[in-house]
Amino acid sequence: MSNTTQVPAYDSRASTWIALLVAASFFMENLDATIIVTAVPQMAESFGVQAVDLSIGVSAYMLALGVFIPASGWVAERYGARTVFASAVALFTVSSLLCGFATGLWEFVFLRVLQGMGGAMMVPVGRLAVLKTTPKEKLVSAIATLTWPALVAPILGPPIGGFITTYASWRWIFYLNLPLGIIAFFFALKLIPNDKNPTPQPFDTKGFLLGGGGLFCTLWAVELVSGDHTPWAQAVGFLIAGVLLLAGCVRHMHRASHPMIDLSVLKIQTFAATVSGGSLFRMATGATALLLPLMFQVGFGLNPFHAGLLMVAIFTGNLAMKPATTGIIRRHGFKRVLGWNGLANVVFLLCYAMLSPNTPLGWILGVLFVGGLARSLHFTGLNTLAFADVPPAKLRAANTLFSTAFQLSLGVGVAVGALALRVGTWAKDGLGVADVPAVDFRLAFVLIALLSLVALYDVRPLPADAGDEIARKAKK
Repeated sequence: MSNTTQVPAYDSRASTWIALLVAASFFMENLDATIIVTAVPQMAESFGVQAVDLSIGVSAYMLALGVFIPASGWVAERYGARTVFASAVALFTVSSLLCGFATGLWEFVFLRVLQGMGGAMMVPVGRLAVLKTTPKEKLVSAIATLTWPALVAPILGPPIGGFITTYASWRWIFYLNLPLGIIAFFFALKLIPNDKNPTPQPFDTKGFLLGGGGLFCTLWAVELVSGDHTPWAQAVGFLIAGVLLLAGCVRHMHRASHPMIDLSVLKIQTFAATVSGGSLFRMATGATALLLPLMFQVGFGLNPFHAGLLMVAIFTGNLAMKPATTGIIRRHGFKRVLGWNGLANVVFLLCYAMLSPNTPLGWILGVLFVGGLARSLHFTGLNTLAFADVPPAKLRAANTLFSTAFQLSLGVGVAVGALALRVGTWAKDGLGVADVPAVDFRLAFVLIALLSLVALYDVRPLPADAGDEIARKAKK
């Protein structure tokens, strides 16, 4: 007799607690990806290397996430969501603690890879547990809960990291994960069901190697491009290799009898739209997270801590929107919300392009706050609509593909932001505006706004009642 534990679909209280647990774990994972950025100089000094050398330690985490996320669905099906999620939390927490004890660069890089492996299992498996245990009428609220870590952590990470590094030691950035991880591990064992497939499909080794290799090469090319001195030959070489490997992976998955990811989920119109257009929007979000703090520091002359405090206005907008998100989507429907709110996001990116060192502080805070409202609503709408029409049998494949696209688009977004800034720097002389304060950043935001506008293309073909099954049930 199986000891598998099930959380009944109608047990809304249990599903709410699972969503909160997974959201807290997501926050820990997302925060860890950004919090060390401001600590790099102090860490480099501890390891006896140049700050630029430490970038590999920052990149290793993202690369591990990209490579191992595609395998997460199969692992969860084989060993059970509770076992995999709790083990991932444990691996993430222990490797984080060991990062705090690291004494050399390559030791730190190895531990960051382990952290990335833990995060790669934690994020998609946790989301899958929420999707499986949440009733349809609660799905919008549950996804809204899962969305805020990806919105908030990149904003809070740099100022928190700067504060800890300034007043304590960079090592405490990693030590702080210990109590959080222990609490998450305990509640994972108590709350998450351990449903697993008694006859799991064979592991798709070829698909994993092609997909993992393609994602590694693509993300590494992104890292090379986003640096100060890009080795273009290497970057282009890795990008070509990544594209070829990913193309081979797609071809293999269309032909394999047991592919790692079932690409037939892309035939679901709502899911496909949130993967393609949604990825462009997330690229713009990743670019904005890079450009805004840089503009406040380099363009406006603020110190890192004060620049980070300005970013808290976006965080406040994200949280302020959360209670209203479900009601707005219920009232107006997904297509209308994503269409009009998508245009609002474009407008606020253009508003960022109009900011200057002479802009009153109140205006800056107001634009950032309202921009945070729009961004939060759009993220939740996309992330919920993605699974609105996915049947239960396809949830694992859809979740794995969505998680992979999510991670890849945010990572690529950083490089897109860096490229947009370079284009702005090149263009300011040709346009005769080199003397305008922070003009290179302002031109970069215009380019990012255009990218967000293109992202709306996939919203137009959606039927007017897209995702209404969830919205109607949510009204009851």
